[in-house]
Amino acid sequence: MNKIVTIGISLLILLQSANIHFKDLVELGQLVEHYQFHNEEYGDSFMVFVSKHYGELKASHSEKHQEEQKEHEKLPFQHQTQCAQALVFVLGVDNFVGSRSEIPIASKGNFHYQISYSHIWGDDPFQPPKQA
Repeated sequence: MNKIVTIGISLLILLQSANIHFKDLVELGQLVEHYQFHNEEYGDSFMVFVSKHYGELKASHSEKHQEEQKEHEKLPFQHQTQCAQALVFVLGVDNFVGSRSEIPIASKGNFHYQISYSHIWGDDPFQPPKQA
């Protein structure tokens, strides 16, 4: 049961990220019927059909065939969405002018690094690099 829920949620996220709604999946039958109509009536291939209803030829096809307008409205993937997000980042100057930091700004380090040339690794294949 847990796997079924996980797969269902994953498919839901995948379909929504591609902007495919459940309503579009239900209307796929209308798409097939309308494609068969175009194939029999006009001899259109699937790519020409997609171009007439979703691509470059959409405007000219809708002008020429006003009688099919109700059928065109029933086709899937006709919805348009707009995403508008307003991101605001406000930084006030007075927040930093009067604040005091407890961390010292400059500090002297108390450390010393000395290169070690010891041969603890030997002549095995796992040796540290010879040059830096």
